[in-house]
Amino acid sequence: MGKLRFVLPNTFTSLNFLLGVFSICWTTGAFGSFSTADQIRMGAYFVMLCALFDKLDGFAARLVNASSEFGAQFDSLADLVAFGLAPAFCVFFTYKIYAPEWFQNHGLLMTVALAVYVLCAAMRLAKYNACDSDTYHHHFSGLPSTFAGMVNATLIVFLMTKGVFADSSTFLFWLPIIVFVITGFLMVSPLFLPKLQPRKNKAFNIFQIVLILLTYVAGILFYNPKVPFILEYLLILGSSYMVIGFAVGLIYRKQIIKEAKAAKK
Repeated sequence: MGKLRFVLPNTFTSLNFLLGVFSICWTTGAFGSFSTADQIRMGAYFVMLCALFDKLDGFAARLVNASSEFGAQFDSLADLVAFGLAPAFCVFFTYKIYAPEWFQNHGLLMTVALAVYVLCAAMRLAKYNACDSDTYHHHFSGLPSTFAGMVNATLIVFLMTKGVFADSSTFLFWLPIIVFVITGFLMVSPLFLPKLQPRKNKAFNIFQIVLILLTYVAGILFYNPKVPFILEYLLILGSSYMVIGFAVGLIYRKQIIKEAKAAKK
């Protein structure tokens, strides 16, 4: 087997990278010449597919004992495209397409928001590789880029389907920009978020598994507008995880840091 075992995890990482690139192509209209699919919804769908496939490379690496420094760096590069650039383009081009007059007058604002989010995603991934990957085993330090990408892609499609971008005077019109910037800063924040891992409580483990399975089903059906409550489910799940998770992280912050320092000794 030798080096061949590294092919499997790197194949999944390559798939994630390409899905992120294709998301940007859909969002910007590069594929419009041979498809009538809604470019924003399809771009967001590819971000969702990236999120569903995101953990497969790590799982495959552990399965065949093929973890490597190259794989870690390649994975971060793929994540930057899939959860940094791709969702940023989704938000940016949604305003450009569905609120063109407003966008013309606020292009600088959108450019700054995009720059903040993408930079925070890049710093988040670099920080994880350099500092956090071997430090916190049960918590994320800051919001994972995967999660930030999913939330922004889902929110922008949900509000687009509700016709929110036709009226710039409403709060909902500004909500994606607010969430966009907040999730950017949360990625580089010192807040802790519990990971979805097996726990001692069996009932809680079953609950986690059910939620994960439902999320995969919802993610796969994300593009189909005829399936009800898919976007609502993903948004409720995402916002609940962030609010409850960061609250738990704040409550146990000192204990989390203490355990991480003790594990290093």
